[in-house]
Amino acid sequence: MVTLPATVRNEFGIHCRPSSMIAREAMDYPGSITVRTDSGDANAKSILELVGLAVGRGQRVRVSVAGPDEEAVARRFVVLFEQHFDFAR
Repeated sequence: MVTLPATVRNEFGIHCRPSSMIAREAMDYPGSITVRTDSGDANAKSILELVGLAVGRGQRVRVSVAGPDEEAVARRFVVLFEQHFDFAR
């Protein structure tokens, strides 16, 4: 298992749309991806669990990956959590 930290940079945190994008990508991975915050854990394949973490801008999360190519996958999800999502309002 590989665990890497990430800081959420999206202006509105990890709300429904970013959660959807993260979960969609996680579903393609055969292993497990867990997102940990001070308030709890979420399966990255679950939009509802991700939204339920209520991760705001500037909050740190830890991304844990267990399965094939753990290091590369963990880095990819760090990039997703640190991405500035550009959604039209």
